[in-house]
Amino acid sequence: VAADEGILHASGSGVPPVTKDYCIIYNSSWISLPKTLDNATFRTLENLTSTVLCSSAEVPSGLMKDKAVVVMRGNCTFLEKARIAQRLGAKMLLIASKTRLSAISDNKTDFEDVTLPIALIRYNDIVDMQLVLGNEVNVTLYAPPLPEFDYSMVVIFLIAVFTVALGGYWSGVAELENLKAVASPGERETRWKKEENVTFTPVTVIFFVVICCVMLVLLYFFYKWLVYVIISVFCLASAMSLYNCLAALIGEIPFGQCRITCSNKTIEVRLIFLAIFCIAAAVVWAVFRNEDRWAWILQDILGVAFCLNFIKTLKMPNFKNGASIMVEVAAGPFGNSEKLPVVIRVPRLEHSASTLCDLPFSLLGFGDIIVPGLLVAYCRRFDVQTRSSSVYYISCTIAYAVGMVLTFIVLALMKMGQPALLYLVPCTLITSSLIAWRRKEMKKFWKGSSYQVGWRP
Repeated sequence: VAADEGILHASGSGVPPVTKDYCIIYNSSWISLPKTLDNATFRTLENLTSTVLCSSAEVPSGLMKDKAVVVMRGNCTFLEKARIAQRLGAKMLLIASKTRLSAISDNKTDFEDVTLPIALIRYNDIVDMQLVLGNEVNVTLYAPPLPEFDYSMVVIFLIAVFTVALGGYWSGVAELENLKAVASPGERETRWKKEENVTFTPVTVIFFVVICCVMLVLLYFFYKWLVYVIISVFCLASAMSLYNCLAALIGEIPFGQCRITCSNKTIEVRLIFLAIFCIAAAVVWAVFRNEDRWAWILQDILGVAFCLNFIKTLKMPNFKNGASIMVEVAAGPFGNSEKLPVVIRVPRLEHSASTLCDLPFSLLGFGDIIVPGLLVAYCRRFDVQTRSSSVYYISCTIAYAVGMVLTFIVLALMKMGQPALLYLVPCTLITSSLIAWRRKEMKKFWKGSSYQVGWRP
């Protein structure tokens, strides 16, 4: 079945005229739409959504003459409607659908005389058109070519690489503080109280994968209710993560350390205001999460904070377990992470029908940042443990960037979404292994934290 996405360009009667674009679905084997508005012909829109146009008796004579007509989807076929509209003098037929847009398909053999442009449009868009542009609207159809490259991917790339690099670096800073505490008995107890790291073992990842699989199944059957549970969990986790990230920065500021005492505990006043700010940010996103103009910025900030805190807190114990964990997770539910409301999203910068009809945002799942980020963090901690001048960390970060570029290249060539971990995991694993082998440190790199003993500041 041939089905193509196009754009209905609508213009109001005001001065200057207000314009807006809407998604349409058409059949390219029936009609050929212009690629730009330069060659497009505008028609006055006649709203006949009170009828399905399965009979010419439904419409008064002369009402459709030289107009673009919109009717409701009914029991008769698209081409039957088009034949009636063409006979009554219409120049364009739009069929409004209250359900999702689907391919336009009919047997054209018996309707060779029908030359009228036919397109399927959402009924909600017709309602929006009247609210925004008024009752006097002129419309035309066109189908701009798909852009060769979506430049929003550059923003996605910068966010992802920045988050992975910063998360790995932060993990290395925490590791250095831990090692100093081990070497200095006076600081050991204080450091252990502040330590919040969780070791990522094979048992942990199996449990995590099982929980995610169960959650995906439940979402399939009970999405209407569980989606709000996931949104609530994301708000709570992202607010805590944003607090941890900003608190680490504020802790480096030497002034404004006023404290208050409550229940025999002291706390800095600035941290109280920081907690209120982080909670407010998460609540604002939850309330306005469907506001496409700016809510994506707040979601990305919260998402980056979540990924940073996750990479810093969760530790791979060694490369042996880490490699198996990455492969298992890459083949598991993280590959479908875009189905969950935990993604980095950036508006598509190139105007096209796909932007209107499909997703107006480019997406990258949190798993595509967190899973390779755990290896980058391990490389950074290994650099700290062995004093290897950040060679593992820098190489793995570059490998992650190369994997992202490879993902985008395949995406552009295949014109369809790609499981980014399919490219990110091999790039980071192979690069880390080659560096360890070249430096003759594979045994140390493989066993990991067991080589921390004997570290000296």
